[in-house]
Amino acid sequence: MINVRRLRGRMVEKGVTVQEVAEELGIDRATLYRKLKDTSGNRLTVGEVQRLAQILDLSNEDVMSIFFEGVVA
Repeated sequence: MINVRRLRGRMVEKGVTVQEVAEELGIDRATLYRKLKDTSGNRLTVGEVQRLAQILDLSNEDVMSIFFEGVVA
């Protein structure tokens, strides 16, 4: 499950909106909202996570804590 609070906090720090992030990812804003909430089983792809890390200048630790928190292999 995505730590949406941390992700949104990072977006605020970087001064980017959900609309801007969605455009950078090449998806609609509504689609990004659905992926962040993951209510429809429509999850972020690995490529989208990598692109978000670039857009938001996330460290490896940030990526792990935001996108893979609580994931058991």
